[in-house]
Amino acid sequence: MKLKLLRSIFGYDSFRPLQEECIQSVLNKKDTVLLMPTGGGKSLCYQIPALMLPGLTVVISPLISLMKDQVSQLKTLGVEAELLNSTLTRGEYEVNQEKIRSGKTKLLFCAPETLFKENILEMLRFCRVDCITVDEAHCISEWGHDFRPEYRRIKELRDAFPDAVFLAVTATATERVRRDIITNLTLDKPRELVASFNRDNLFYEVIPKSRAVDQTIEYIRKFKDQSGIIYCFSRKQVDDLTKNINKAGFKALPYHAGLSDDIRHKNQDLFIRDDVPIMVATIAFGMGINKPNVRFVIHHDLPKNIESYYQETGRAGRDGLPSQCLLLFSAGDAAKIKYFIDQKEDATQKRVAQDHLNTMIAYAQSRQCRRIPLITYFGENYKIENCGLCDNCIKPKEATINLTAPAIKFLQCMSETEERFGALHVINVLRGSEAEKIMNYGHNHCRTFAAGREWSIKQWQNLAQQLLAQRILKKSDEYGVLSLTQSAYELMSGKRLFQGYLPEQDATPAKTVKIKENAAYDTTLFEKLRLKRKELADQAGVPPYIIFSDKSLIDMCHRRPKTKSEFAHVFGVGEQKLARFSTAFIKIINED
Repeated sequence: MKLKLLRSIFGYDSFRPLQEECIQSVLNKKDTVLLMPTGGGKSLCYQIPALMLPGLTVVISPLISLMKDQVSQLKTLGVEAELLNSTLTRGEYEVNQEKIRSGKTKLLFCAPETLFKENILEMLRFCRVDCITVDEAHCISEWGHDFRPEYRRIKELRDAFPDAVFLAVTATATERVRRDIITNLTLDKPRELVASFNRDNLFYEVIPKSRAVDQTIEYIRKFKDQSGIIYCFSRKQVDDLTKNINKAGFKALPYHAGLSDDIRHKNQDLFIRDDVPIMVATIAFGMGINKPNVRFVIHHDLPKNIESYYQETGRAGRDGLPSQCLLLFSAGDAAKIKYFIDQKEDATQKRVAQDHLNTMIAYAQSRQCRRIPLITYFGENYKIENCGLCDNCIKPKEATINLTAPAIKFLQCMSETEERFGALHVINVLRGSEAEKIMNYGHNHCRTFAAGREWSIKQWQNLAQQLLAQRILKKSDEYGVLSLTQSAYELMSGKRLFQGYLPEQDATPAKTVKIKENAAYDTTLFEKLRLKRKELADQAGVPPYIIFSDKSLIDMCHRRPKTKSEFAHVFGVGEQKLARFSTAFIKIINED
């Protein structure tokens, strides 16, 4: 039955990893936590159970745009889905409520604020609620990158709907955040399903920021008429960069909290509907954007943490097609973020934010495969040393040198200071700082005090990052305290050597590469199909990808179906899409 629905409704021939396990877990009424990267197919994991369970599936989602998008997609597929939120007129609200009461609706999308209105809870008490899905579940956790206090109330639904199974889904969550999700939702011995965080269609690249505007414009020239997102730190940067990009002959729009709601919604809509290819935005943009054909994401400025970076780069290539992610890195950006961290009054928040920033800087400065620090951050054991899809793996490797002596010096200083501090304190001791903290602890009497004056703070930090990357050191999540591993003791006792890169002031820019393309297809036919898709989407008032994804259009170019029965085998073509759209696309293919 699951496979039949997958084919007939959604037009797919097989499940992706963990989808079927998650669906079965929900059907068995087993509380489940699903961790699956962006573009991995999370929505199917509650959409298919919703079609198989007799009652209603309630999907709690943080953003209106995400709800509208999913409801539009499901209705195009012939699935009874509705939403309740502040964008509806009173009449629309009442019509949707009546559909829900009647039992016709299979999926209801709403924000937690809407859900906890007394009239909505009262309405749902008269319905059979079989499943409660918490989308973007990391919003529950204070340790997550997008904490939303209203999510903490969701656990109250356990008492209101004791027979409903709970499914918590997210694309980004560390082990600590997962534990927080389980605790806060009071899940009953849930099944935890964790997919790989590796997005093997994304190319990751970091280059030193020097002429940021020129670098950005030069980069986007590779993506003629293709969609991309550029993230900036501030509203002013967004506005300035948008003007420069448009002046260079591209079409771009800004998105930030300083614009009115109307302008933001209009710009987002133009981007989603493929009317404008480039969105220049602060981090206010993107959560819940389900646009699958974003071919590049540029971070014009350093993100605050790895989780945000992973989620933002994850908006590229959601359709599984090759896409690129560029980060422009400068020490000045890191200093800007640190300034704002220092303004925080809460000591714990300050410590956590600084630790997140340090991890992000280490990623940007790393010379190992980009996927190793990115994927292992989330607790996954990723060991492939050359992915072939990042700047560090495709550029010629720099020769490593023997850095055993300075490494031992660093480790000995850690030992003398009793492994109770972060890297900066150890470095200050090595460099002979007379800061009050060092004097108070008596660390000016350590044998290693002032023994490392020949290196700058940045050079010692670089060495510390290499020691962490090679797992000679460990760092605690909460306080950023460094500790020695067994490998560290072997190094200090002379049983092993430490090979590394001589710490420099800047990384070498990687040459731009062209990553794997799809098997050759007729680009002229693709463009004709793309124009027809846009025409049909505009007529229906929906984004083009709701009609067909780029992947479906490429498959049409490969298969060149001449009949409805042949068209039925195209990727993403279910019964409803076959009935509604096949004639128009077959006509174009036959005329080509």
